[in-house]
Amino acid sequence: MSFISNFKLRLAANQVWAGDVIAYPTEAVYGLGCDPLNENAVLRLLALKQRPVEKGLILIASEFRQVEPFLDYDQQILDRVLPTWPGAVTWIIPVQAWVPKWLTGAHQSLAVRVTDHPLAKALCEQLHSPLVSTSANPSNKKPARNALQVQQYFAGQVRVVNGATGGNKNTSAIYDARTGKCLR
Repeated sequence: MSFISNFKLRLAANQVWAGDVIAYPTEAVYGLGCDPLNENAVLRLLALKQRPVEKGLILIASEFRQVEPFLDYDQQILDRVLPTWPGAVTWIIPVQAWVPKWLTGAHQSLAVRVTDHPLAKALCEQLHSPLVSTSANPSNKKPARNALQVQQYFAGQVRVVNGATGGNKNTSAIYDARTGKCLR
């Protein structure tokens, strides 16, 4: 992982708290992120990405307790999900009734991951909350794998937290937590 100073980490967290969209490295690609409970920030992120709200989004966290309040799960789901975290495995898990549609889209579930990428994890720790995480690219383009590609796609519209991706060749696998079926 590239070194990031505590000052730059706090600056990135302050930008998220202020409602900004940031870009940051994850396990395989750069992600676009924002405060998941800030509707304006999420809608801005979706507009930048040209992604319809109906598709739903992924939340990343530094630990399970950060996403736990969003989820409606049972022991069978926990037994399936927890052994894969932290790691580059995303699970679709049913949500609590209060979770906003700008996160779930047309679904009654949410994609969540406890990241093992050191910088993304440190950012969630600094925020004390999960972070929206969707690949940093317009919907019809390949995901950005470095800060320069993010800047080429979004030309100053997002603050880039520089760092190396985790080196994974593919974005995270996505599974249905109820069935265990691989969706991507």
